[in-house]
Amino acid sequence: MDLKSLRRRSTLPKLADLPRTLLVSRFAISKAGFISMKLLKILAASLVALPLIATLTLVLSNPWADRIPGFAEARVLERIPLNATSLGVGSGEVSSQPANMPKNTLLDGLLAPGFDEGSCLSRYQSSSYRKASSRRPSSYLLSRLRSYEDLHKRCGPHTKSYNSTVEQLKSGHGASSTECKYVVWIAFSGLGNRILTLSSAFLYALLTNRVLLVDPGKDMADLFCEPFPEKSWLLPIDFPLKDQLNTFDQETPHSFGNMLKNNLLDTSKESLPSYLYLHLAHDYDDHDKLFFCDQDQTFLSRVPLLIMKTDNYFVPSLFLIPSFEHELSTLFPQKETVFHHLGRYLFHPSNHVWGLITRYYQAYLSKADERIGIQIRVFEEGTPQHVMDQISACTLKEKLLPEVDLERSIVASSGKQNLKAVLMTSLTSGYSENLRNMYWEHPTVTGEVVGVFQPSHEEFQQTEKHLHNRKAWAEMYLLSLTDVLVTSAWSTFGYVAQGLGGLKPWILYKPENQTAPDPACRQVMSMEPCFHAPPFYDCKAKTGVDTGALVPHVRHCEDMSWGLKLVDSPDEL
Repeated sequence: MDLKSLRRRSTLPKLADLPRTLLVSRFAISKAGFISMKLLKILAASLVALPLIATLTLVLSNPWADRIPGFAEARVLERIPLNATSLGVGSGEVSSQPANMPKNTLLDGLLAPGFDEGSCLSRYQSSSYRKASSRRPSSYLLSRLRSYEDLHKRCGPHTKSYNSTVEQLKSGHGASSTECKYVVWIAFSGLGNRILTLSSAFLYALLTNRVLLVDPGKDMADLFCEPFPEKSWLLPIDFPLKDQLNTFDQETPHSFGNMLKNNLLDTSKESLPSYLYLHLAHDYDDHDKLFFCDQDQTFLSRVPLLIMKTDNYFVPSLFLIPSFEHELSTLFPQKETVFHHLGRYLFHPSNHVWGLITRYYQAYLSKADERIGIQIRVFEEGTPQHVMDQISACTLKEKLLPEVDLERSIVASSGKQNLKAVLMTSLTSGYSENLRNMYWEHPTVTGEVVGVFQPSHEEFQQTEKHLHNRKAWAEMYLLSLTDVLVTSAWSTFGYVAQGLGGLKPWILYKPENQTAPDPACRQVMSMEPCFHAPPFYDCKAKTGVDTGALVPHVRHCEDMSWGLKLVDSPDEL
C-alpha cells in the first residue's frame, strides 16, 4: 500500500466516533475560556497523523513477503479471532481467519503449491481453523500424488490422449493400446456417500495409474474446488456417453458383472471392449463383486476406460487384493489414515461454502475453550425421546459434557469459567433445543458454561438439491473442526467429519425397538469409514469367507457387524 493510499484512508474521524475522553463540551469551553483554537488545531492534526503512524508501524514491522498480495491472509494465526465477524467469500469477497494459530498451509506436503489462492480460499486457510494433524502422510504418498498430478496434466480432459480415447469410444470398435487410461466416477446417492466413494475411486486410480474424471451430476456444482493443478477433474460435457451415465445399472450391456454372468467377456483374448461399466453399489451381485479378485483386476488393467458407480467406501477390500497389498502398505504405513489424507487432499470447500463455514465458526465456535460436535441421524419421524436419552447417556457417562445441578439455581465458580460450545447437526431441531434448554435452565455442577448451536434443520434429506448439499457440506466440515465428536451409527455424514478431522468419535449405537441401547455409545477403534456392503468371498478358493478375519488391519465395524474398516492396532481391539 503506498503513502497516497494511506493518506486517503486516514481521514479525520467524525466527532461521534471519537473516544468520550477526547470530547469537550461547548459548555465547558465557554465556561473555562482557557482552551485556545490553536490547541484544538494541534489536537485535530494529531488525530489525523495517529492512524498513519500506526499503519506504517504495522507494515514496516512485517517481513516484505507478507505484504505481497495474496500472502497477507496466510499469516500465523491463533484460535481466538481478533475480529469475530467474517465477510462472505463468494463473488470475490475475502474470508477473515482466526489469528496466531500454528500454520501448516500445505498440510505437511500433502497439497501442491502454486494454486491461485483467491480461487479457493479454503485450500490455504483451512489449516488455520483446525489443530495440526498428528498423522503425517508418508513420503511415498507425497511422491505418488505429485506423479499423479503430472499424469492428470498430461492425460486430462482435451489432451491428445483423452481425445484419442474419445474417438475410439465413438467408433464402437474394440480398444487398442492407448498412452493413458481412465476411470470415470458417476455421482450417486447422498453427499456423504459421494465424498467417500470419490476418495475410493481416486485411490483405485492411483493404484492402477489411471486418470480420475468426475461426472458431478446436476447438484455438485460449486461445492468443491478443483484438486489438481492446471487440468480439471470434471468430465467434459461433450463426453460421448455423458447423457447415458445416470441410467447405467447391472443390466447395462457393458456392465462387467453382467458380461461375466452371460459369458460375453473372454478375459483370455487380446481384443478388449472400448469401455466397461463397474456396478459397485449396495445391490451388486456376486459377479459384480469379482472386481475385488486379482485375476479380474489383471484383465481390467488392460481396458482403457472404466466407468464406476458406487455408494460404498470400498477401500478396505482393496487392501485384500494381493497385487495392491505392497503398494498400499507403502502409501499408508498407518492404515487408518487413508481417508484422512485423501479427503484433505481432494475436498476443499468452494469459496461460497467456505463463507458459510467461516462465518458460523467465528460467530459461535471460535471463542470456546472446547468444541464438541454431535451428529444425529435417525430414521424415525420427529424427535424420539429414546434418542435424546441416548445422547444424554453417552455425553454424560463419557464426560464429554458436564452434568447439571437440579437443586441450585447457580453454582459458584472460582476464576474464569470454561466455555464449551456444542455443535449439533440434525435434520430436526428438537435435540438441540432440548439440550440448549437443559443448560439454560440449570447450572452445571462444574461451573462450566455450555452453549448449544445448530446451523440448520432441513427436516428431511433432500438429495440432489443444490442448496441442501451446500449446507450439508458446510456442516460436515464444521463438525470436523471440533475437538470431540459424537456420531450416529451407519451415517456417512459422520464418517466424513471424523476422517477430515482426524477424530475417533464416540459412535451412538443404532436403537432397537425404540429403546435407548445400553451402553449408549463407544469410541471407535479407528477414524476410517466403514465399508457397508463388502464381499465375503475368497477369490482363490472360490468360496465364501469372513473377509473381516483375513488380515489384522481389516476388521468389522463397530456400528455394522458385517461391515469392514481399516485399523492400526488390532492387538488393542
